[in-house]
Amino acid sequence: MPENFREFKQGNSAENQNQKNTGNKSYGKVSAIVVGIFVVGILLLGSVYSIGEQEQGVVTTFGNAGSVVTSGLHFKIPFVQKVTKVNTTILGFPIGYRMSGDESATQEQIDDESLMITSDFNFVNVDFYVEYKVSDPVKYLYHSQQPKEILKNISQSCIRNIISNYAVDDVITTGKSKIQAEIKDMIIEKLEEQDVGLMLVNISMQDAEPPTEQVIEAFKAVETAKQGKETAINNANKYRNEKIPEASAKADQIMQDAEASKQERVNEGIAQAARFNEMYTEYEKNPVITKQRMFFEAMEQVLPGVKLIIDDGSGDLNKTLYLDELQLEDITNNRDETPVEDTNNTQD
Repeated sequence: MPENFREFKQGNSAENQNQKNTGNKSYGKVSAIVVGIFVVGILLLGSVYSIGEQEQGVVTTFGNAGSVVTSGLHFKIPFVQKVTKVNTTILGFPIGYRMSGDESATQEQIDDESLMITSDFNFVNVDFYVEYKVSDPVKYLYHSQQPKEILKNISQSCIRNIISNYAVDDVITTGKSKIQAEIKDMIIEKLEEQDVGLMLVNISMQDAEPPTEQVIEAFKAVETAKQGKETAINNANKYRNEKIPEASAKADQIMQDAEASKQERVNEGIAQAARFNEMYTEYEKNPVITKQRMFFEAMEQVLPGVKLIIDDGSGDLNKTLYLDELQLEDITNNRDETPVEDTNNTQD
């Protein structure tokens, strides 16, 4: 009986062992399949990548930079190739000030960036904003460790170099556009020499002012005086523009009056010459009579209000006739009345 039991027990043990081995093999196959699917999924996910519209990707194979890919869906070899995305939009940074919320620099550092000296040995605070973009992603990633800092240092150097060539008045007032253009050209030239994969888009002067309150007030007074000067010049030009047409009109009127007077005198001279010729003709015919008539006419013109006295030259005042004391009207009336009386006497 015990022998039979041992045989039964041994038979059961062998059967159970076979079942266990079969279960372990099935479990191992399932695990291998799951692991294989997982690995394949990882490989598939690692081989697909996308690049945005405002990005470019630099593909490196075993650390060596290769191609540059643009926006879209792309494939790479997992664990062999690596893709680094680069933003190609226009970026920027300030010089001499900081944006709101940016506390990466102290006020002393900001003042050091903005404070500059001009050609007339004056100090001025100038703020700029630099706009740039990545022109070559490979050079941007691998030719330097800090390309943005290189661009910032180049910009500060060029700004100080150009500002030192101008007087403080030009920097603050009238020379901003020219200064910006010269700084931009110099930065572009320096960037080409450094070849860090960045391109300058624009640099603009945000503000320029003296460093102290007293100097600020002095420059404000200068600017006010300049504006007053411009106002005075404009008013003077306005007055000139108003008076010049008026003076021209008066001059034209004087010229016209002069021409009219000239023509009148010419006509008068011609008439007098003609009259003289006619008188001379009459004079040749009757010299004595003409001479007397001309004498009397001249006397009438020369002595219109002279008192006339007729004297015979004897010195006897009783024989002197004062013509101006005679009333011609009375004489005329007496002459008219005398014949009437005579007529009456005759009738009587």
